[in-house]
Amino acid sequence: MTYRPTVRGRRLARELRKLREEQGLTLQEVADRLDWSRATVSRLETSQTRPKPGDIADILDLYGVPSPARDALITLARQAGQRGWWTAYQDVFSGSYVALEDEASHIRTWDPQLVHGLLQNEQYSRAVITAGRLLPGPEDIERRIAARKIRQSLLDRADAPRLHVIFDEAVLHRPIGGEKVMRAQLEALVTAMTTRPSVTIQVLPYTAREHAGLDGRFTILSYPDPADPDIAYVEGTMGDVYLESAEAIAKHRDRFDRIEAAALTPEESAHLIAEAARSSP
Repeated sequence: MTYRPTVRGRRLARELRKLREEQGLTLQEVADRLDWSRATVSRLETSQTRPKPGDIADILDLYGVPSPARDALITLARQAGQRGWWTAYQDVFSGSYVALEDEASHIRTWDPQLVHGLLQNEQYSRAVITAGRLLPGPEDIERRIAARKIRQSLLDRADAPRLHVIFDEAVLHRPIGGEKVMRAQLEALVTAMTTRPSVTIQVLPYTAREHAGLDGRFTILSYPDPADPDIAYVEGTMGDVYLESAEAIAKHRDRFDRIEAAALTPEESAHLIAEAARSSP
């Protein structure tokens, strides 16, 4: 089963690399002392394999890490190795995004074409998945819709993350699924804005002309623990990209801030969305 690293898994990997570098050891030297392959050590430091608490204990002993730091990292390894709900849908989710989204405390996202997946109603989702995924049969479509519903339950938690969504005005006028489906989706957005305090929705109007979001959609995930840096996620048809360097994150934060400044306020956006719903045939 393919391992999808969680936020805790990525944190553990960073700590292991930091500890090795503090000891002045190379990957090969660690591998030789533990009688492992170099690739095994590398995969642990890059979150490419599920960490086993016993292996983590061995490597921490090699580095001379005392308790309670040692105990905390072994606990982190156990938590990182736990399987989330998404592991039952590995045929649906090809990357690590859902695992990373599931632990976020703040989600900021820009999309010039679609309503964000966390806010899509079922019929809108069905139309998007059917048209965009080129799936072989209806059972595959229904499985993806079922997975999306579970993913959306993130917003129903007591500690639901703050979700800040900005999308282009064109999203309001492209009748995904037909006029009836689109009207219901727009009404669902208005409801989300008025009933979910953690959700902020803004619309970038046509009058914005050229803007900072022209390079395409992206998402910034932030976490409650300062030890976990933000992650910028860029989705494409040829694969997903996860950006974690301070420079890349700063660039995407600045881009999001510029788009936010150019967009209508949440109140103005709610009015525009409601008007689009009313004017939909």
